[in-house]
Amino acid sequence: MVLRSCWKSRHKTSCRGPAPCWVLLWFCVTQFVLGGGALGETKNVVQKDAEFDITYNDTVTSENQTIYAFNHTVSRNKSEGVRVTVDVSQGFESPILFVVRQKQAVLSFQIPLILRGLYQRKYPYNHVGRTLCQPPTRVASETQYFFVDVSTLSTQGTNYQLRVSRVESFTLHTDKKFSFTASPSQPQYFKYVFPDGVDTVIVKVNSDMTFPCSVMSIQDIQCPVYDLDNNVAFIGMYQTMTKKGAITVQRKDFPSNSFYVVVVVKTEDEACGGPLRFYPLRPDELIDAGNRSKIIDVIVTPAIKSEVYVMGMLFCLGIFLSFYLLTLLMACVENKRMKKSEVFQIPADMSPAETGQTPASPYEYGSFADNGSTLSSEAITDSATSTDNNYGYVGQEPFKRRPILNHLHHLAIRIDRSLDSVGRSRHESLSSVEEDDYDTLDDINSDKNIVRTKKFLYVADLSRKDKRILSKKYQIYFWNIATIAVFYALPVVQLVITYQTVVNVTGNQDICYYNFLCAHPLGALSAFNNILSNLGYVLLGLLFLLIILKRDIVHQRALVRNDINALECGIPKHFGLYYAMGTALMMEGLLSACYHVCPNYTNFQFDTSFMYMIAGLCMLKLYQKRHPDINASAYTAYACLAGVIFFSVLGVVFGKGNNVFWIIFSVIHILATMLLSTQLYYMGRWRLDSGILRRMVHIIYTDSIRQCSGPMYIDRMVLLVMGNIVNWSLAAYGLLERPNDFASYLLAIAICNLLLYFAFYIIMKLRSGERIQCLALVCILFTAVVWGLALYFFFQGLSTWQKTPAESREHNRDCILLSFFDDHDIWHFLSSIAMFGSFLVLMTMDDDLDTVQRDKIFAF
Repeated sequence: MVLRSCWKSRHKTSCRGPAPCWVLLWFCVTQFVLGGGALGETKNVVQKDAEFDITYNDTVTSENQTIYAFNHTVSRNKSEGVRVTVDVSQGFESPILFVVRQKQAVLSFQIPLILRGLYQRKYPYNHVGRTLCQPPTRVASETQYFFVDVSTLSTQGTNYQLRVSRVESFTLHTDKKFSFTASPSQPQYFKYVFPDGVDTVIVKVNSDMTFPCSVMSIQDIQCPVYDLDNNVAFIGMYQTMTKKGAITVQRKDFPSNSFYVVVVVKTEDEACGGPLRFYPLRPDELIDAGNRSKIIDVIVTPAIKSEVYVMGMLFCLGIFLSFYLLTLLMACVENKRMKKSEVFQIPADMSPAETGQTPASPYEYGSFADNGSTLSSEAITDSATSTDNNYGYVGQEPFKRRPILNHLHHLAIRIDRSLDSVGRSRHESLSSVEEDDYDTLDDINSDKNIVRTKKFLYVADLSRKDKRILSKKYQIYFWNIATIAVFYALPVVQLVITYQTVVNVTGNQDICYYNFLCAHPLGALSAFNNILSNLGYVLLGLLFLLIILKRDIVHQRALVRNDINALECGIPKHFGLYYAMGTALMMEGLLSACYHVCPNYTNFQFDTSFMYMIAGLCMLKLYQKRHPDINASAYTAYACLAGVIFFSVLGVVFGKGNNVFWIIFSVIHILATMLLSTQLYYMGRWRLDSGILRRMVHIIYTDSIRQCSGPMYIDRMVLLVMGNIVNWSLAAYGLLERPNDFASYLLAIAICNLLLYFAFYIIMKLRSGERIQCLALVCILFTAVVWGLALYFFFQGLSTWQKTPAESREHNRDCILLSFFDDHDIWHFLSSIAMFGSFLVLMTMDDDLDTVQRDKIFAF
């Protein structure tokens, strides 16, 4: 054997000169003598000149070793693959080792090939096919040699079949589909070269078979190629797949302007969401995996060019900047209309003697007390009279509107007011107002129960507090949410940057749930289009803040000139919640963009947190319109929303299939619904203490058993009964079905309650004889249509982190707008417009009451 190894084949260069040859011969004889004495036996080594596309049937034992010598011509301008296929059909006691020695690489494998799965399961494969790595050549053409060594330690002869063949379609072509078959022991890979003028391509892999699970990998042109289940994730980019897979590849990431497309079939389907069959686990037991061959199609298509990026960005900006132009145009028209109407109004700078008007403090409103702490007898009488006689929904006297020129009747009510209170300085520092002052009303604290528990309530009954204090109270909503946004957004941005970095460094495409068929990279971002489409939330949120700022300034100017409509008519103007809503919309855009940097189940709450905020703030704003004195404080509201987000995180992490969690959540949901219903029904005039059960029994006995009497507040009862039915139904659905997407389920609860309250508000507004102005009606219809379109695109479901990454990719689809935006991007566009329209509806729906006395506006 040693002498045989010293023999130089005809492919080696012959020795030059006599001296080197004699030295080499002496060395070989010495090694033969020493080796023979040490081993005591010789191993027969046979080298054969082999040819392509011929099947060699041979037998190997521990006493003989066979070497097959192949040669082929390699061209620099032509890539040709070489594939080695080995098949062993009979049983054997020891594995056979195959070693392929090339010019710059060595490939080795054994038969049976043992691949491991979960829990160290072992799957043997007797049929193995491997493609040889192609070393690059610098010359135009050269002949390269490689050898296949076959050996074993088995003393019994083992038959095998060896075949080496050329892969004719080794190079993939642009826009040309190629089909092949792969299995765990027979992986496949092909080469792709970037054509001139193409810098980015999308490699798409498809199959009609869901299982077996497979892995698609993009690797640089280098040896070795990692093409087995246990090493395919070592380098390059990779992703699991069932029926669909797609990876966007950029030329800048591959210096050789080419790459390998590697497809590996996994030994088990658990990574793709498939079943994991139960096997009895015994030490070193080999498990037959059965037939795991898979037919796969691969196609490489050019990605979009830079012009499409520019067109997409201009389109996105153009849509939302058009809202700015439309708002500016409407503002100019409204300003021109107001200037015309000022001709018919009393000049704001006329003296009280000329107008017969008593100077009023801009911090007072309503037809009641001077400073929100005392009541004049006339006002109480007027309110009581209107309560008994004017509260009628159908067929009764409608509410009274204040004429533009005639204010004398209402001004006569204010003649007896205290001049000290009226003359309070407007320049008193707001810093002296404390949170403890928000709900004091010390002088009439005993009247709260009387006023707030009347059968029929008016806005004037619930707008008795000092406007200065309430304005500061509601401004806290804005400052609190601004603070929350800063502290919430900074770690979110840092986290998603880390996610994106991990994806770029490791190449693991299963970390993020993109729509890979429409994911356009830009810089370090993998899906720039999904981030860009969130720009609408930010721009329209900013536009809403500008609109509210303009309204706020106009209102403050009206207060300064003692405009009677601003002081004592319409829904009380508090803009703090509006500012908070606009800020929440902007933050929703920012956090949604952060989520789409790398969407997955661990950061989905980034996309939904401010949706909960927006839904909660809209409900609070609706309630504040008719109940400004008793609306929740910012601290209470945000604490409740924090609890909602806390349960959202718990549900995402622990809620999947956890019966205990769903039982606890459903109980808390129902209890919260009942407590809130009681709070709303009694306008806060109840106590949660040790005597509540005794009072409940007493009310049930007196109202239901002793005498059968209906509820005192019919309208509130109707709303709360409907709300309880909806919430109890949602709680029962969650408890029975236990949906996997808990965050969306929680958001659905918030949206259902918001829509229910909004519908109730509109119905009660119309029943009260009020009307909806043209602008508000247009906003309602426009918003409803846009919401319908937005929800259509939302439910297309291009990806879902409720499933495995491979299953999620089955929902991927191509771009549908400008070859740049997909269905979810259109959802971003439409939902941002719909939210902006919803805010406008809340802002304008009560503009018809701007000239109506507050003691004639019903509270419901």
